[in-house]
Amino acid sequence: MSSHSVGMEIVEDVVIVGAGIAGLTTSLGLHRLGIRSLVLESSERLRITGFAFTTWENAWKALDAIGIGDSLRRQHYLLSSIVVASTVLEKPAVSEMSFKGHAIRCVQRRSLLETLAKELPNGTIRFSSKVVSIDESEDHFKRLHLADGAILKTKVLIGCDGVNSVVAKWLGLQNPVFSGRSAIRGNAHFKGGHGFEPKYRQFVGKGVRSGFLPCDDENVYWFFTWTPATKEEEMEDNPLKLKQLVTSKLKYTSDEMKSVIEKTLLDDIISSPLRYRKPWELLWGNISKGNVCVAGDALHPMTPDIGQGGCSALEDGVVLARCLGEALLKPRVEDEEYERIEMGLKKFGQERKWRSFDLITTAFMVGFIQQHEGKVMSYLRDKFMLRFLSGLLSRKAGFDC
Repeated sequence: MSSHSVGMEIVEDVVIVGAGIAGLTTSLGLHRLGIRSLVLESSERLRITGFAFTTWENAWKALDAIGIGDSLRRQHYLLSSIVVASTVLEKPAVSEMSFKGHAIRCVQRRSLLETLAKELPNGTIRFSSKVVSIDESEDHFKRLHLADGAILKTKVLIGCDGVNSVVAKWLGLQNPVFSGRSAIRGNAHFKGGHGFEPKYRQFVGKGVRSGFLPCDDENVYWFFTWTPATKEEEMEDNPLKLKQLVTSKLKYTSDEMKSVIEKTLLDDIISSPLRYRKPWELLWGNISKGNVCVAGDALHPMTPDIGQGGCSALEDGVVLARCLGEALLKPRVEDEEYERIEMGLKKFGQERKWRSFDLITTAFMVGFIQQHEGKVMSYLRDKFMLRFLSGLLSRKAGFDC
């Protein structure tokens, strides 16, 4: 598998748009099979926004499949339990469920992306390469026009370019919709150690869901999701205001949570509206078309309520590399190759469509229940939610890609 140039056009076998979790996992999966790919990333370096994410067993199966599970396990705490507190009352109702028998960690996005990138051959990732448009060339190849004027031709085009995916647009998928909720996320660095037990702490009530998880000895990841009023939506780019907002809304939360937020530097706080793909669109829209497909957030953006966004992007990468590997590793017969690629991507779409549908729908429902402010819902949530939720989470995490 190689690249060569024809006139001004560079020709590649496999181009992946986006060097996020799905893009780099797919590229490494292909590399392990002996297939070269080129990853185009629009920013100047690896993007680590979001700071960290919860990795359930399904994520570790994917990481082991591409050979980097062990090194990431060594860098991150094994979490022992989830503690959920209701913040509706001044004396919160607290319940705890053990993670015994489950391998759950909070992995820093930077460690994951750097580990993936380090395993790839030099030159695989091309930074500052923004795809502005896609068109067909006469021989089934796709032609990519980059912002810097370069043109690439490719046999296979994979869009892992996130919520605002250019490739998803080309496939005719609609833009993800706003869930009405936003998330503020941060990473607190405690030089010399934070002293927290390895537990996932979550607080729900008053229309807000927040929590924090230690990643390692010094780093603690935290999140805060709420339904913003119009004036709050305008704060997105002002970390100081975001920090003040979180502090003011978390009056009844624990002192530990407050200390984590206080400790967070302004550079380590981001906010984003929570978007999701309408789940039925996955059933009748095009996940793939010919030699083009999407994966990761470009395929199934979801709300973060069951912690499966990053995990399912890892699954996508492994499944996609396998389906594509079957197509590309057979002896080459020119006319058949395009058909084999098309079949491989179709197979990927079939495998991922119901899984994605299930995760998006479940995440949306859980978020709705957790942030609902009605008295009855709050009572039911505080009484039964944790047991229900932990069963649900472990079922979703039982998937083996």
